[in-house]
Amino acid sequence: MEVLVAASIGILTAIGVYLLLRAHSFPVIIGTVFLSYAVNLFLFAMGRLVIDRPPIVDKAATAYTDPLPQALVLTAIVISFGMTALVVVLALRGYLETGTDRVDGGRDDAPPTADRAGERP
Repeated sequence: MEVLVAASIGILTAIGVYLLLRAHSFPVIIGTVFLSYAVNLFLFAMGRLVIDRPPIVDKAATAYTDPLPQALVLTAIVISFGMTALVVVLALRGYLETGTDRVDGGRDDAPPTADRAGERP
């Protein structure tokens, strides 16, 4: 089970980093979402979650689980949802203002700089 959780955290992180390195704004937004999923899963895994134990101290329960990782992840989910909505609105506004969704300031129809050998930067 630990290998599955570790592999899924690694895959989510790799996908997130790959999408962050793209030149367009919407893959960058999706990359940050994947990275936030990876961080949330990592927080759950580090919280040592146990099965069939209550998160609240009860006199009938012999042991309980730590509620802090669950609270941290729930808070992170809410914050990341709000931040994702804000970044999507900013990306849409940037697209409407500039006509392109590139994050590096380049044009979509311009050839790469290596093909323009005669031009000066």
